[in-house]
Amino acid sequence: MEIKVVDNPAKSRFEAYDGDSLAGFAQYVLAGDRITFTHTQVESAFGGKGVGGQLARTALDAARERGLGVLPDCPFIRGWIAKHPDYVDLVPAGERDAYQL
Repeated sequence: MEIKVVDNPAKSRFEAYDGDSLAGFAQYVLAGDRITFTHTQVESAFGGKGVGGQLARTALDAARERGLGVLPDCPFIRGWIAKHPDYVDLVPAGERDAYQL
């Protein structure tokens, strides 16, 4: 299995593919200099294989490259950031308490 994650701005989501098969996605809302992650879903056939983590890392790395503040409304993205403290700085300092980060 080789997962490739791409941004699909037309659908406002990062998508993970295994070949031509959609393995999962991370939905977002882009507003100004902030990106709010609202929902992450991994297809059941790909569960437990690290697809969610690859989605999170790629999406957050893209946000960092674009200089965007991250609002992790999605529980998966929020939990992933909590487990990877080197990404906490993406959440604006004034918002971290609200996300328990």
